[in-house]
Amino acid sequence: MSQLLIETQGRVATLTMNRPDKRNAMSDTLLAELDTFFRAPPEGVRAVILTGCAGHYCSGLDLSEHVSRDAEGTMRHSRNWHTVMDRIQFSGLPVISAMYGAVIGGGLELATSTHVRIAEPSTIFQLPEGRRGIFVGGGATVRVGRILGADRMIEMMLTGRKYGAEEGLRLGLAHYAVGEGESMALARDLAEKIADNAGLSNYVMIQGIARIEDMSKADGLFTESLCAALAQTSPDAVEGLAAFLQKRAPAFR
Repeated sequence: MSQLLIETQGRVATLTMNRPDKRNAMSDTLLAELDTFFRAPPEGVRAVILTGCAGHYCSGLDLSEHVSRDAEGTMRHSRNWHTVMDRIQFSGLPVISAMYGAVIGGGLELATSTHVRIAEPSTIFQLPEGRRGIFVGGGATVRVGRILGADRMIEMMLTGRKYGAEEGLRLGLAHYAVGEGESMALARDLAEKIADNAGLSNYVMIQGIARIEDMSKADGLFTESLCAALAQTSPDAVEGLAAFLQKRAPAFR
């Protein structure tokens, strides 16, 4: 891979977007490399850390690589983004974003497809598409819109407003706000804790909860029961209960 660095330590894989001269802006190549990883993660990986290099997470779509497309071509390009973001969200692997610097446009769409987001003080959240005469196409109306609400997202896009780490934490764009240089250490600690969970439990949390949000109350409750039935009748559930009663750490598969 040319634009995505991959390092595996035990059960945790760290993916580093590596386009330092572009503030890690998203190219078709980088998008494809992310897709390739999440299609077939290394065996034994139980959690993923996603970050950038050279002081930035991801500054969005690389406009210098923008090509003129007709309506159909633009739609297909957008739908490919949706496919890759969905693959990241629903691969079954918990993904933690260690963020600093630019988390802008497509970078914010990418971050909100991950499950845990950590922001350093330098982090800037922004959706500047409206100020450039274009519109989001990588999933922001769904993922960012559901975090902020439509009203706040409209204002954010109309004005090009920027949010910092603490504001992002308050709004839900980040789950943790840490000091400068501290995001990777926390990401690693959280990744190891998450990797200790039962694999099936992590999987149904990732697959089930976001989908239940789309359902009616009755359908959501039924789906919750199905998830509970799968998790609570698994060998890992037996081990988890035994470990609790024996006052020891569980040894999940």
